[in-house]
Amino acid sequence: MKVLAPAKINLWLSVGARRPDGFHEIESVMQTVSVFDSLEISAREGIAFDVMPPGAAPEDESNLVIKSVRALWGVLGRTPGAALTLSKTIPVAAGLAGGSADAAAALVGLNELWDGRLSRKALEKVGAAIGSDVPFCVRGGTCAVRGRGEVLSPLPAHDPLWWVIAVPDASLSTVQVYAEFDRLNALPALEDPFELADALARGDVDRIGGLLRNDLQDAAVSLLPSLAAGGDVLRSAGAAGAIVSGSGPAWIGLCRDEAHAGSVADAVRDRFAFVAAATATGRGPVVENP
Repeated sequence: MKVLAPAKINLWLSVGARRPDGFHEIESVMQTVSVFDSLEISAREGIAFDVMPPGAAPEDESNLVIKSVRALWGVLGRTPGAALTLSKTIPVAAGLAGGSADAAAALVGLNELWDGRLSRKALEKVGAAIGSDVPFCVRGGTCAVRGRGEVLSPLPAHDPLWWVIAVPDASLSTVQVYAEFDRLNALPALEDPFELADALARGDVDRIGGLLRNDLQDAAVSLLPSLAAGGDVLRSAGAAGAIVSGSGPAWIGLCRDEAHAGSVADAVRDRFAFVAAATATGRGPVVENP
């Protein structure tokens, strides 16, 4: 089978203080978008795992796909085999949850291959032990996300939004960005995205563009000063709003429709290493050719 794994963007990310478990409390609005990795899975004895193109992501135990295999083994109480080939398109270490999307695809696909009969809700709980973004990546769509990423509430959206995803030729460590956030913010305070949720429900693109928020953006720019220009580039090209997604360095530019997204993407293509026009998707991993 082939499983498509959509990338994740953050329309809103309010970050609170570090918790006793080492994670930060967040209030976020996340959305899956039509930039996909793909994971091909077939039955075999033992586990074989390859990444294409070679070197695009680690092939060892640090890869969240392998962590997903082991997590499912623990839940199922058995150790069936599989051959997995991950084809990478989502930029790595960009704030687009590529690794978490791949983990979600592995959970969904292997659950089907191995006849695990676990619901998506159950897979979200399994994913929470793998990584903070994995539960959302299993569910997909548009959600308010709380806690450290495990508390999900679907949000209605009037129409699928269109975005330009623009990634500079650089990467950022999520751990380092959060550490820089802690250095810059002595008393961080969480804020609820209720106004953004209302704007999404009404399909008010201009209002959505004005409400985009990412508390990690200043920390990302502090670590990578050249990143700051990206927002101006997108807005100058006509984006209705632009912010860094997650821990960066990917920028997301809000557009009015598909044609507008294509126009903005063409205008900024020579300023970034990766540019894609993408629309919101309504779900997480999609299994093809089961």
